[in-house]
Parts: sequence; C-alpha cells; structure tokens
Amino acid sequence: MKNTSLIQTLLSHLHNCKSISQLNQIHGLLLPLGLHHQHFFASKILSFDAGNVDYSFRFLSQLSSPTTFYWNLVIRGYSHSKNPNLSFSVYLQILRNGTTPDQFTYLFLAKASASLLNPELGKAVHACTEKHGYESDMFIRSSLIHMYASCGDIQYARKVFDKMTVRNLVSWTAMLDGYAKCRDMGSAREMFELMPERDVVSWSSLIDGYVKAGEYTEALALFERMQIAGNKANEVTMVSILCACAHLGALEQGRLMHNYIVDNRLPLTLVLRTSLVDMYSKCGAIEEALVVFRGGLMRYTDVLIWNAMIGGLATHGLVKEALNLFKEMQMIRVVPDEITYLCLLSACAHGGLVKEAWYLFECLKKNGMIPKSEHYACMVDILARAGHVAEAFEFIFQMPIEPTAAMLGALLSGCIKHGKLDLAQIIGRKLIEIEPDRDSRYISLSNVYALSKCWDDAGSMRESMERRGVKKSPGFSFV
Repeated sequence: MKNTSLIQTLLSHLHNCKSISQLNQIHGLLLPLGLHHQHFFASKILSFDAGNVDYSFRFLSQLSSPTTFYWNLVIRGYSHSKNPNLSFSVYLQILRNGTTPDQFTYLFLAKASASLLNPELGKAVHACTEKHGYESDMFIRSSLIHMYASCGDIQYARKVFDKMTVRNLVSWTAMLDGYAKCRDMGSAREMFELMPERDVVSWSSLIDGYVKAGEYTEALALFERMQIAGNKANEVTMVSILCACAHLGALEQGRLMHNYIVDNRLPLTLVLRTSLVDMYSKCGAIEEALVVFRGGLMRYTDVLIWNAMIGGLATHGLVKEALNLFKEMQMIRVVPDEITYLCLLSACAHGGLVKEAWYLFECLKKNGMIPKSEHYACMVDILARAGHVAEAFEFIFQMPIEPTAAMLGALLSGCIKHGKLDLAQIIGRKLIEIEPDRDSRYISLSNVYALSKCWDDAGSMRESMERRGVKKSPGFSFV
C-alpha cells in the first residue's frame, strides 16, 4: 500500500543504507510497489556512494525517460571512481539518447578529465562549454582551472582565471591550488596574498603545497599564521602538518599537533590516526605510535595504518614485533599490499632474516602482486648483508627488470664486507658501465683492486677517471 508511512519508512532505510547488499534489498522492495521511478527514490539510488557506480548505471538503464539530472548523478559518480573514463561513456550515451547535457554535465566531465590527467579530453570539454554558452559559469571555470592545473598546463589555467570578470573564493582557491600542484610555490603564495578572503580550504591548499615541495618549515610557519588569523584547521590541514613534522623529525611539534586535534575535537578518523602513527614512528616515538595504532584498532582499520605501524617497527629494528604484527594483520583479514611486503622485507634486512625474506617474497607473488624494483632491491640487500653474495648475484641477473645502481652498490658492499673480491671486481666494473660519470664508482673499484693487491689495476682506475674527465668530489664536514 503506497501510503505516506510506507514511503517514509523506505526512505529512512535508504538514507541509512551502508552497503550494496542492503541497497539491493531496498531496491527489491521498491520494484513491486512501482516506487523506484519516483524522484526521491531514484535520486537516492543513483547517488548512493558505496564505490559501485555500475549499480547506479544499471538502475539508470531501467528508467524509461531518465532526466539530465539523473544522468549527471552517474557521471559524477564515475568522475570520483577508479574508472573516471566511464564518465565519458555515459556522456556519449546521453547524446545518443537525445538528452540535452547541462552545465553540471560538463562540470563533472572536467573533474573526470582532471582525474585522468588527460588534457586532450579536458580541452574537448572546454570547447563544449564554449559551444553551449556555459564558459562564463564561475563553477565551470573553476573546474577548468583545476583540470588544466592537474594536467600540468598551469599557463592555460591562468588564462581561464584571468578571463573571469567575476571571481569567488572557489575560483581563487582553484588557481592557488593549481600553482601548488605544479610546485610553483612563489606564484601560489602570491595568489594567496592577493585573495580578498580565505577559508580553511585555501589555507590547507597552500600548506599542502609547501609540504609536497619539501618546504616543511614554511608549512609549519603558515599553520601558525593560520591560527593567529582565527581559522580552524580540518582533517586535510592536519594530515599535511603531521607529514611536515614527520619529515623534520619534530616530535614536540608533532605532539602539539596531536593535542590540537584533541582540544579542537576533530574526529580522529582513520586517515588522521594513520598520519599520527607515521609521524610518531618517523620521530622516534615508537611507543606513542603504538598507542595511537592500538587506540582505534577495533573500530575502523585498513591496510595503510598497518603499513605505517609495520614500517615504523621495521625502521626501529624491531624485527620480531613487525613480523608478529603482520601475523595479527592476517588474523583479522586485512589484506596486505605491495607496501606491506616492502616494509616486512625492510624488517628482514635489519634482522638478517634470509629465510623469512624469501618466504615473504614468494607470498608477494603468490598473492597476485608483481614485485617492483624496491622489492628486488630489498632482497639483494638482505642476501648481500648476510654474505649470500653468489645467491644475490644470481638473483640480480635472473630478475625480469634491469638491475639498478643501488642494487649493484648493495651487492658490492656485501662482497667487500665478506671478502668476495673476485665478484666485487665484476660488480664494480658493471657499476662504472651504468654510471660512468660518478666518481665514487671508480674509487670503489680502485679500492677493491687495492684489497686484491692488483696495484696496476687500482692505478688504472685513477687514470680512467682523468681520461673521462671525472673529478673526485671534495670532502666536507659539519662543525
């Protein structure tokens, strides 16, 4: 019976829906009642956010005459998904169906172009906005600025900004953020100082820009200015600031930031907890990192916070604890990723655990992941440190990727440490082939020859340096 009470109950269930399985059940109730066509139900289903836009698209296909508003909901969903290119597939279907796109259609397509880092698609969207008379729309222009900046074309982003006769906070912030994304912090700061007003987003954009540009002290100074100006930070601001503290090793500053989060009652989200764990670990306060990690473990968790904690333990040489934490992670069914295994291999390198390292390296491949250069480098380092230099040499030349200088350098160090000088000579010569202009490679091989008492060969290395114009870098010290 389609009475008001039933409709309100179903709407309430739909509003509180948290998973695709729950949505399926509610959708199943709506179908026999014919309510799924009604606007408030249809719009809720189409805008449902559970990482499954395909479901929304299938639902849209069942509607007899979907409006532009409904199409836009799906385009928006795909623009934020892992497959933003599907936004354009939906757009083509709009055109085929004879539905007229509006300014919001192009707004979401510009966001999809930015996510794809595809300037050609972005320019096509820009052309459509001009053709249909939407280019003067402030939100369209702000999206175009963001798109061009994301694609690395900051000059064109600035052209769009300069053409705006009326600008709002969103457009100013988009231009500021664009400069920050392109690491042009001078122009970003200039834009920031020219802004007629600022909000937490504009402050956070500039702070994040400084952090990503490696200007951590400047980021902290700007945060302090933000507080004096009376602006309250949000999660995005604090993640950037904690990252700055971590890179500077500024433990006391990091603790103050933690207190700021608590004092200002910012929700201790999973992202913030992960940032705190990372900061405390990198600042040497591993016990405080564990307190934060354990504090919210039973509520929400993901692989990122486990990686931060395992990586922190590994960096501090707490090998047994890192491996035990990995076992715990598996017990509660958190799926490890490539970074997890890299952290674990790093722990094995600190502990000289060759057998465990081989097991983890094989697990990585068995779980459908492809080892990256960093994983191979870790394995070489582990084998070389443990004196398994012949095994490391064989491993390097059986890899499906070209060995890097860092890998060969680790193997050379292992050969010298364990007295395998014949192999050290082979590796040393290979390093000179890879990096013929680096003075340390010639000096290392010369030293290997000297240890082998091959004095003529040792002298020839110095001559090779002179012949190739490679000069020894002068030494220096800090007083």
